[in-house]
Amino acid sequence: MILLDGKATAKSIRSELATQVAELTPKFGRAPGLAVILVGDDPASQVYVRNKERACAEVGIASFPHRLPAATTQEELEALIAALNADDTVDGILLQLPVPVCLDSRRCLELIHPDKDVDGFHPRNMGRLAQGLPGLQPCTPAGVIELLRRYDLPTQGKTAVVVGRSNIVGRPLSIMLSQPGRFGDATVTLCHSRTPDLPAKCREADFVFAAIGKPRFVTCDMVKDGAVVVDIGINRVDQCLVGDCDFKPLCAHAAAMTPVPGGIGPMTIAMLMKNAVQAYRKHVGAK
Repeated sequence: MILLDGKATAKSIRSELATQVAELTPKFGRAPGLAVILVGDDPASQVYVRNKERACAEVGIASFPHRLPAATTQEELEALIAALNADDTVDGILLQLPVPVCLDSRRCLELIHPDKDVDGFHPRNMGRLAQGLPGLQPCTPAGVIELLRRYDLPTQGKTAVVVGRSNIVGRPLSIMLSQPGRFGDATVTLCHSRTPDLPAKCREADFVFAAIGKPRFVTCDMVKDGAVVVDIGINRVDQCLVGDCDFKPLCAHAAAMTPVPGGIGPMTIAMLMKNAVQAYRKHVGAK
């Protein structure tokens, strides 16, 4: 079985981006700028933000952290987003989710300028993705496709099942897999909690992508021999991080598989850095 090492792959991507940024910074007089907004004190979100700040430092991106108290109002958060949209040194804006329940995260995400939407969640960027047009793409599904590309596991002409239909992962990933190209052109089935006989659907697939948010949900009896299994989930069970797939039994079953942790998680942050550099190139180039 091939272990799809997202941690090592992400490190290579960050190194490539650092080379690009080192070349571009003197040319344009400043480094790329990424503003990260964290509202409240959610422990997991704090870890994610620290990881993103470390990745920025490694790539050479200027990080502008905005840590706000949980009592921040909708008006205050919207005012900050408006100020960052207008800030010429900020190329990308990231609102760390989840935000406190008193805040309207969807409205805030829509207020981020599409050209600074490094998460790729803005309706305009999602619409461009659906139409096969260039733009900032959601980081996790983009990381999945990039990992397949780096390991030369083409999906062209293959069958793929995506388990989970979230707007962050499942839906955009299904679109990417169906688009023309060597790492697209798949026949895709998007499955969810209402899918009848889900195990049978998974067994038909050459590629299984698990993003349902249930620990060890995908088991051996749901995957045919020789399939590629990409585990996008991350769950805490008995103080350990596990994926949406039953990893150890599947290792003897699959042709290739991602670990959790160390699989898609690092790729997500790497693609965030890639989006930030892409937004920077467009921003400074437009001037």
